[in-house]
Amino acid sequence: MSTLGIGLVGTGFMGKCHALAWNAVAATFSETLRPRLVHVAEADSDLAHQKAAELGFAKASGDWRALIDDPEVDVISIAAPNPLHAAIAIAALEAGKHVWCEKPMATTRADAKAMRDAAAATGRVAALGYNYIQNPAIRQMEALVEGGVIGAINHVRLEMDEDFMADAEAPFAYKNEAHSGYGALDDFAVHPLSLLWRLAGPVSAVMTYQSRPYASRSNRPVETHEIATSLLQLAGGASGLLVANRAAWGRKGRIAIQLFGSRGTMLYDQERMNEFQLFTRDGPEATQGFRTILSGPIHPPYDRFVPAPGHGLGFNDLKVVEAHEVMAAIEGKPARIVDFDMGLAIEDTVHAMARSHSERAWVAV
Repeated sequence: MSTLGIGLVGTGFMGKCHALAWNAVAATFSETLRPRLVHVAEADSDLAHQKAAELGFAKASGDWRALIDDPEVDVISIAAPNPLHAAIAIAALEAGKHVWCEKPMATTRADAKAMRDAAAATGRVAALGYNYIQNPAIRQMEALVEGGVIGAINHVRLEMDEDFMADAEAPFAYKNEAHSGYGALDDFAVHPLSLLWRLAGPVSAVMTYQSRPYASRSNRPVETHEIATSLLQLAGGASGLLVANRAAWGRKGRIAIQLFGSRGTMLYDQERMNEFQLFTRDGPEATQGFRTILSGPIHPPYDRFVPAPGHGLGFNDLKVVEAHEVMAAIEGKPARIVDFDMGLAIEDTVHAMARSHSERAWVAV
């Protein structure tokens, strides 16, 4: 069995998700290509060696450039802080490595474009970490849209809410710095945008307002925006609304989607990620109503994890599916990934939203 040498930069929440996914993907999908955890890099050598022992990597380094230079590494997973994505990804691609990089793609549009150009020039696989598109429920919703079950989509509403910045007394953090990006737009809104692309197509124009519920933390001015609200015009002609809020008390991981069509409606909430609601106008009006579609083995690739409906998949399972899709792309097979071309289109939308806020006007994407 052939192996695929894996390098990982960053071992926090998402870095651990990548490591777990690489460890599980071959057994889950009966892959003929088996990932091998070769080299991990962290902020310092001591932490890198600690994480290598915990996660199962053979080598460790306090410098991510060591992964670039390691001939045993074929793919580099990037889970480092957002401002480092561009430098690591471009160096990896230019060294002939494939790249699986967490979102957002970069903190500036120029960096995102440079990443896209590097991927195009090298021909290596370059994928972004949008694992929510891998959900069997989302795949089924996409199939229903394509099959015309709810008719032509005329309006969409998207919300992403969490409460990790809801506490007014919380100290100033890295995500409050302008260096980290815009805030809710590129930290959050990119996820519902990736889902929107799959379900209803790209955005052509936006009107956006951003806000800060708390002007300062730890006696330092907050430089990013925790809340963003955007009116959307989709390329297909539908209207839309997107709201992203990092200060929403009680919300833990909510991505709410409402798709309104000429023949029906679909509803989804990431906090109940193994189901969605479907309304169609079929049948007698007296018996029409929303029905819940529960994910099960009939909705691939759920069957790769659990042989029975109702047991449910989780966040890390979607990362395993994403690893499988990245491997498929590397092997030249059809793959469901957000590549750097689509990633740049999502970034263009986010930057148009930020510009709309500054100019107080509609902005074309």
